[in-house]
Amino acid sequence: MSKMPPSVLSEFWLPIQTIGAECMRDASAAKKPPLNRLHVWWARRPLTVSRAAILAGVLPQWLKAWPKELLKKFPSEAAYQQWFLKLIGILGDPVAGRKLIFYANERGIKLKSNPYGYNRAFTVSPTEEQLETLGDLLEYAWGTRELSVLDPFAGGGSIPFEALRYGFKTYANELNPVASVILKATLDYPARFGTSVADEIKKWGLMWAERLEKRLRPYFPKQQGERIFCYLWARTVACGTTGKPVPLSPNWWLVKGGKEPVCVRLIAKADESACRFEIVRGKDAVEKAKPDEGTVARGVGKSPWTGEAVDGDYIKAEAQAGRMGEQLYAVGFKTKKGFAFRPPTQADLDAYEAAKVELTRCLPDWEAKGLVPRERYPEQSNDPRPLLYGMPTWGDFFSPRQLFSLVTAVEELRVLEKEIRAVLPKEKAEAVMVYLGIAFDKAADYNAILATWETSRQMVKHVFKRHDFAFSWSFGEFDAASNLFPWVLEQVADAYKGIAELAKGVAPLFNRRKDPNRVIFSKGSAEELTNIPSGSLISICTDPPYYQNVMYAELADFFYVWQKRTMGHLFPDWFDSELTDKDNEAVANVARFEGAKKKADLARVDYERKMAAAFREMHRVLHPDGVLTVMFTHKAVAAWEPCPPRSSVRASPSTPPGRSRPKATIASTRPRRTPPRAPSC
Repeated sequence: MSKMPPSVLSEFWLPIQTIGAECMRDASAAKKPPLNRLHVWWARRPLTVSRAAILAGVLPQWLKAWPKELLKKFPSEAAYQQWFLKLIGILGDPVAGRKLIFYANERGIKLKSNPYGYNRAFTVSPTEEQLETLGDLLEYAWGTRELSVLDPFAGGGSIPFEALRYGFKTYANELNPVASVILKATLDYPARFGTSVADEIKKWGLMWAERLEKRLRPYFPKQQGERIFCYLWARTVACGTTGKPVPLSPNWWLVKGGKEPVCVRLIAKADESACRFEIVRGKDAVEKAKPDEGTVARGVGKSPWTGEAVDGDYIKAEAQAGRMGEQLYAVGFKTKKGFAFRPPTQADLDAYEAAKVELTRCLPDWEAKGLVPRERYPEQSNDPRPLLYGMPTWGDFFSPRQLFSLVTAVEELRVLEKEIRAVLPKEKAEAVMVYLGIAFDKAADYNAILATWETSRQMVKHVFKRHDFAFSWSFGEFDAASNLFPWVLEQVADAYKGIAELAKGVAPLFNRRKDPNRVIFSKGSAEELTNIPSGSLISICTDPPYYQNVMYAELADFFYVWQKRTMGHLFPDWFDSELTDKDNEAVANVARFEGAKKKADLARVDYERKMAAAFREMHRVLHPDGVLTVMFTHKAVAAWEPCPPRSSVRASPSTPPGRSRPKATIASTRPRRTPPRAPSC
């Protein structure tokens, strides 16, 4: 190692504009990176910026005084910087590619070829030659080819995943048990078992889906040759005058835009007990049907029976009393020509009622076995809407048939697990169970009463299309007998295979020794990293939570209550509480100080105290010459004011073409003997 701690790249140079333009490719792509497709996690970091932050925090800044063998490879600073871009997978000019896309979009031009000229950066794994050179640079700078990287706020796992791909020994810490499961599924099993587990997921998942299809078939009837995709529902309350159900929907669109728009026409006849619906197609007919005129706006409904307003407080009171229902208004199915819709039939309505009766019959036994998520939604929460609209428990986030389908799936999964364990080795059986549990999470996310119908793309949008529990007046329901579980299982198997293929380079040339602990997990607060010795790490790279931006624990409860039932026995220490830990989470959670004066100030102070403690702990485990790299990607750059100490330098972004300026910063800080010069971005 050189006599002084090396100056690292991120202190002097980091091409944020280039990296930002590359990351936008992933954000806008139809098929997201496999990590993003495996399981919902909020505020995931792009893989390309994660690998850039890790490598720029440990690679030395180019110097004329480098040894001859390094100067032979990198005769100039420009050559070194170009090599770095190729190392992180940027094999062209993404800024120029973005400009070309922006230009084409402005003029309505359809590009015939890839405007970037190369595959997305995260898909590019480092070559053996690049890894050998990386090892040479690390050995020159730090005196060893064996470096460890810690992310104390590992979340969805982007940073530790990329650290593993470049051969670093990786520490991943996370407080939230749902994120901890995601980390195991992202970092551990793909590297350990390779792509073969994808076949096991499909094999056992198919058996699971077939058994569910057999049990649920009577409750999802089909007409001859029909392939039902979804059922579309409107929430209802009783009309204050007639007592008849008022279907509440902000609009009646089914397909908006395109050559043939489709909508629903609501029909309310005085001599009938409930509204009926007709499917309307074509621009002229749709225009006459006025689908934008729904039955609810700004929380206030309108009765189709009398034309009277239905007060918002009345709607909430009915919901809280358990009297908010649902009414089926359209059934979507697939044909050879694409999507089609029909109004509900009596068979559809009878099957739904039969599912409700069967749920009532099964509930005593299911609840005795703990299969139904009856944990209460927290009274103190940053999002009170579930309580306001009649969802006091997590089981109330699902309609009766949705809940019946999901609990049936849990029951069948427990039976299937015994068969899996009888055939597969213990650790591989555990891995398969985790991925089947993740597939279940996806099924719950897409089959709840907060899952909405997307009229422009004709798809059911999942609950977490936003970072909250936004109430929806109408919702989509999958056909849980035929298409829900085969679809989610295919999604998870495909995501797993993609992750495993990316993880093939976990054992690079500069670490030939066998090490079963290339990734070390810890579940707990970032304030107490008790598994890491003091002064032992050269690199910490993290993207910490930011104030009240995302209430991770509150959102994760949606999955936590189901994971307790599908995989809690696999990780008993992670699922030993009723809900996730809110008290130790480093977010500005105002709900924790409900009833106190200046609760926002108390939440802010609490967050800052926890973050200060976490940074003190990072300082403890960091080597005296080590580097702490903080990724900051939030709208308010002012969060880092006042400015960091002089020992820290920021690399600030330029604006990629065609987009508003992103508020993003990568900062590397460490003790220094000489002040650094200004960065070049």
